[in-house]
Parts: sequence; structure tokens; C-alpha cells
Amino acid sequence: MISILDQNFSQLNQFLNTLKPSKLFILVDENTHEYCLPTVLGNLENEIPFEIIEIEAGEELKTIETATQLWEILSEFEADRKSLMLNLGGGVITDLGGFVASTYKRGIPFINLPTTLLGMCDASIGGKTGIDHQFLKNIVGTFAEPEQIFVFPYFLRTLPFVELRSGFAEMLKHGLIADEKHWKDLISIENLDPEKIYPFIETSMKIKQKVVEIDFKEQNIRKTLNFGHTIGHAVESLFLQTNQLIPHGEAVALGMICETQLSVLENLINSETAKNIIEKIRKFYPYISINAFSTEQILALMKNDKKNSDGKISFSLIDKIGNCQFDRSVSEENIISALHFYQNLG
Repeated sequence: MISILDQNFSQLNQFLNTLKPSKLFILVDENTHEYCLPTVLGNLENEIPFEIIEIEAGEELKTIETATQLWEILSEFEADRKSLMLNLGGGVITDLGGFVASTYKRGIPFINLPTTLLGMCDASIGGKTGIDHQFLKNIVGTFAEPEQIFVFPYFLRTLPFVELRSGFAEMLKHGLIADEKHWKDLISIENLDPEKIYPFIETSMKIKQKVVEIDFKEQNIRKTLNFGHTIGHAVESLFLQTNQLIPHGEAVALGMICETQLSVLENLINSETAKNIIEKIRKFYPYISINAFSTEQILALMKNDKKNSDGKISFSLIDKIGNCQFDRSVSEENIISALHFYQNLG
């Protein structure tokens, strides 16, 4: 399922030569077109006809309008059900490309070749595809597994630092919810750079893949992967509404701080453990002011989260470093208290 590519992409070539798709559609944005596509094309060794489809970069393009354009392009190029979509990019490309592939002609196969740390360790794994609608993240989507995920870690060298840091938040989350050693390894890094992160990418990917294999449709343990996301997604959506986009990982870091404090308020961890976790997260991430938003606005978006049921806001909260509980209903009073806690850190 997950292949770490060598320098000549032999695993990808072997896969394509075995699958023998009728046509290959490579979805890129303008950044991956410039920085990553030449490496991929320079290493392809087959006679499969291909087309490059380029979209603009950015979360704001992950919409039904973009999906419609992509369906039309596939139709114009006479893509059939033996065609293969190769999603070359970060989380937006793998989310959007997977959604388009899984719905075009009721589903064509696709593979992910993530180019960002967020894509490698989170978005490309697990078969969740999706688009945003009315500023609600991933509110429309499918469960559809890629045929394969190929990772070329050296693509991280093409990333701006802010994108590298964004993806690192998901790695920290994996440690907090499932692997204390992974958490300790990650927080021991002094300065984030690709070379220091390379050794831990595969561990993070395997943590997520293992959870997904147990619970593909997110009925139980997969919900633990939402730690930091209930509040994080709400804040991210509010910034999206004001056209002030913040990186996903920075929103998740904010969410993990708030939800760590929630874990204290819910008597799952003690304040000393929480203080240690929060200090380590803040070592890597800047404070984001949420004073422009009311607690009512944040609560309203959390109530609309697709993970909720019966009108209750559901959280995944840690009960120790390396373990997480899911389906925790939390009072609005405690949520507001956690939000105020974060605001006071500024």
C-alpha cells in the first residue's frame, strides 16, 4: 500500500507496467507542476499515454466547481474506467483528485504521490477524499482507497518552511494518540528541516495506516485521528470565511493545545502532563489570535462537524501520551474554558 520510492522510481514503474492503465492522468497544481512533475516524468519508463491536468494551488480551490471542471476534462479526454489518476501534490490535490476519481464513471482507480509532509503523513493515507463547501472543510466526500501510495521524501526539499511545519503537526498528533516513543523522537528535534524529519516519516505513515486498516469507515478507533481537529477545523473554517487562510497544521496545533486542555478538564490527564505537551507544541508553532471570532461562532461550526451525532459535539481526547479515547461528549462550558485557556496564552 505504501512504497518509499528510490531515486529512479522503480516501484512506480513496476506498478504501472503491471496495472497497464489505458491512460494516465496526472493531476498537479502550479507548484508541483514546476518543482515535482519534471522528476516524475524524467523517471517514467513505460509507453502509457498520459495527460497533465493543472489546477491553481490552494485550499480555496477544493470546491465542487473545481471538481466539475475536472470531470469535464476527463470526459473531454475520453477517460474510461481503466484510466488511472495520479495525484501529485499535497493534501488539496490528493483530497480533490481522489474525490474526482472515485466519482467519475462511478470510480476509476487512482494513486497518490504526495509532495508535502502533510500529504505524506496524513492526507494521502486512509481513503478519505473530499471537497469543501460553504467554508465547511471536507463536508462532501467519499471513502475510496488509492491503489497505492508512493512517497519520495526528497520532494520535501521543495517546500517552504511553513508547509513543512504544517505537516509536522500531524506527525506530533500520531505520537500523542498512539506512540509515546514517536512523540519523544519528534519533540527532540531542535530545528525543523527535511533531513531531520526523513527518519520519522515512515513511522507516522504506518501509525495512520494501521488505524485505518482496523477501522476504514471511521466507526471507532479511526476517530482518534481527529484529535486536535474538532476545534482546529472550526478555526480553520472561520479563517477561510474571512479569506485569511492559515495552514492546516497550524490550526491542528491550536486544536491540539485546546483539546489537551479539554483532556485535563475531563479528568483524563493531569495538568502537569498537559503543560508538558502544550510547551512542546508551542516550541514549534506560533500563537494564532482567535480574538476576532466569538466562542459562539466556533461552537456553531463544531456542532456542524460531520463527526457529530444527535446534536452533541464529539471529541477524541488523550488519556496519556500515546493513547486516545474517542466519542467523548464534552460540555460547552468546558469547550469555552479550553478556548479561553488558549486565548490567554497570547
